[in-house]
Amino acid sequence: MSLAITLHTAGGAIWEKSCYIANFHSKPIYHRNAISPAIVFSRKKMQSLSQSRAGNSSIVRSSLIEPDGGSLVDLIVPESERAVKVSEVDSLPRVKLSKIDLEWVHVLSEGWASPLRGFMREEEYLQSLHFNCLRMNDGTLTNMSLPIVLAIDDTVKEQIGSSASVALIGPQDDLVGILGSIEIYKHNKEERIARTWGTTAPGLPYVEEVISSAGNWLIGGDLQVLNPIKYNDGLDHYRLSPKQLRSEFDRRQADAVFAFQLRNPVHNGHALLMNDTRKRLLEMGFKNPILLLHPLGGFTKADDVPLDVRMEQHSKVLEDGVLDPETTIVSIFPSPMHYAGPTEVQWHAKARINAGANFYIVGRDPAGMGHPTEKRDLYDPDHGKKVLSMAPGLEKLNILPFKVAAYDNVEKKMAFFDPSRAKDFIFISGTKMRAYARHSENPPDGFMCPGGWQVLVEYYKSLQA
Repeated sequence: MSLAITLHTAGGAIWEKSCYIANFHSKPIYHRNAISPAIVFSRKKMQSLSQSRAGNSSIVRSSLIEPDGGSLVDLIVPESERAVKVSEVDSLPRVKLSKIDLEWVHVLSEGWASPLRGFMREEEYLQSLHFNCLRMNDGTLTNMSLPIVLAIDDTVKEQIGSSASVALIGPQDDLVGILGSIEIYKHNKEERIARTWGTTAPGLPYVEEVISSAGNWLIGGDLQVLNPIKYNDGLDHYRLSPKQLRSEFDRRQADAVFAFQLRNPVHNGHALLMNDTRKRLLEMGFKNPILLLHPLGGFTKADDVPLDVRMEQHSKVLEDGVLDPETTIVSIFPSPMHYAGPTEVQWHAKARINAGANFYIVGRDPAGMGHPTEKRDLYDPDHGKKVLSMAPGLEKLNILPFKVAAYDNVEKKMAFFDPSRAKDFIFISGTKMRAYARHSENPPDGFMCPGGWQVLVEYYKSLQA
């Protein structure tokens, strides 16, 4: 299997350019999603959507793909209205946000979850939990595989009483925003965990960090955020909103945007996949495909490499020329990580639609993890890409599955795994990579650029100091 690229649409059509059929995938895994109408993508149609309205200009616009709901949600109060909003807060009951709650406020406020306009009310929650999507007023479906909810306890519920709105207070006791036209409903934790993760086994990182200690009620409503969310950690300049990303794609005149999510350092196998994707898009006739290298920046489990270290490592990858800075945008995706496998990967893909990416790279066991109590993967490693091919509400996004990259002992570099000479390849897992760095051992030459590897070695040295 090669890195994707037969583009099978929801209607089963193959994307053609002139008489050339882009058939790089001899055995398609994608098939029609019967729930949703067929959408046929053609280069001519995509380009017609992306032409500038001014004169005969042919500048490509970020309308390569529409955000869910037709327009990006922006929940940040205009500066001219903030003083009035602040004055309304004094009389409102207060709900204290955790650090992870604030990350979800960030996600909602910038439109990553468009068309969602706040924490979910019960009807939205049930649709998300049981159907992985929301039905819009016009009958269409938008993907929403993870519930985005705010939990409160009995005491806070009692304090809210009959108030129609609440003030949201940040972890540092700062005023973050207002949740209006609220609805409070029961938080059935066991049902939420079972439906989201497919198991209630102990040891699920997000469950232990967020849900187990959360209140027995959920509060939903319309969100207004008083100021853009900032973390003041030296990385805010990397946190581009969907609106900012779309503007940057416009500036670079991208005619295709392919997104790659990761929560680990970039090794040369990742780079091989990303560079090969760009090559294949060029072969299909695109002139300026742009890579969105989009590391997850919210909550991650304790043994993952911290965000600041990862961002430094990513910078070294570009400095060393492993990825081309001229065709790569590095930005932080603010969402917390659930490690919920095929359920969560839909959320990751959906959010990139709203950011303006019309191609999404998916690999082995996306958003997965080892089973918390057994020695096996929690999810089938192939199910994520298969689910993306069938997920309602994602039909307009082109999914690019890739085959596994491993270290080729003969060629002394990362390469696509060749089963016919399996003995020549070494698989270096994230656990193995961290063990190398922790013990200041070098991985095989060609596994990672030297500058990027040194960042990891220095990080693990600092833990031992």
